[in-house]
Amino acid sequence: MPPIRVLIVDDEVLVRSGLGLIVGSAPDLEVVGGCSGGQAEQQTVELRPQVVLLDIRMPDLDGISVLRRLRALPDPPAVAMLTTFDTDEYIGTALRAGAAGFLLKDTAPEQLVHAVRVLAAGGSMLSPTVARTVINGYVEGGGPDADAAALARQLTTRELDVLALLGEGLSNAEIADRLYLGTGTVKDHISAILAKLGAANRVQAAVVAHRAGLVRAQGGPGA
Repeated sequence: MPPIRVLIVDDEVLVRSGLGLIVGSAPDLEVVGGCSGGQAEQQTVELRPQVVLLDIRMPDLDGISVLRRLRALPDPPAVAMLTTFDTDEYIGTALRAGAAGFLLKDTAPEQLVHAVRVLAAGGSMLSPTVARTVINGYVEGGGPDADAAALARQLTTRELDVLALLGEGLSNAEIADRLYLGTGTVKDHISAILAKLGAANRVQAAVVAHRAGLVRAQGGPGA
C-alpha cells in the first residue's frame, strides 16, 4: 500500500518541522509538504494529500477560512484542526464547516500518528478534552434538543445503534465488534446516517448523537 500523504499547514516553521518529524517517523505516512494558510489551497491541489493537519489560528489566513476552501475542492482531503487550547471558541465553527478532527498541539506522538491513519480511513478524531467540550454542548449549547431528536427519528433502529456508538468515538471496526456486524455493513449504515442527517462527516453526526441524547456525557448509549 502506498503511504498516506499528509500536508501540514501552520504559520510557524518550527511547528511544521516538529509535526513533520513525528508524522514522517511512521513508515506508512508521508509528509508531502508544509506551508502557511495562504498557500494551503494551492499546495493541496498540487500535492493531493489525503490528510491535512491545519492550524486553526494563523495571521495570514485563518484556519476556518482555509478549511472552507479545502472542503470546497472537488476531492477534498480529510482535515484535522490543530490548536493549543481545548476550549478554543472556534471548535463549533470548525466542526460545522466540515473538520474531520480536532487535535491539541501537545497530542502525544503516537496518538497523532494514529489520528492521521483514522482520518485517512474516513474516520474522525477528537482529542479527549475536545470531545468532552462537544459532549457538554459547546457546539449547540444546553442539553438534548428537539431538532437533533427529530433528525435522529429519521433513522432505523440499527442506524440509531450505530450512531450512538459513533457518538462515543468508536471506529468502524469497534462498532462492528460491539454490534456483531461486518465492517462493510457498518460503513454502509454510516453512509446512510450521514445522508439522512445531512452531516458532512462523522464528527457532525456524533454531535447530533450527543445533542439527541443518544450518548451519555460519560460515554455509552443513553437510556
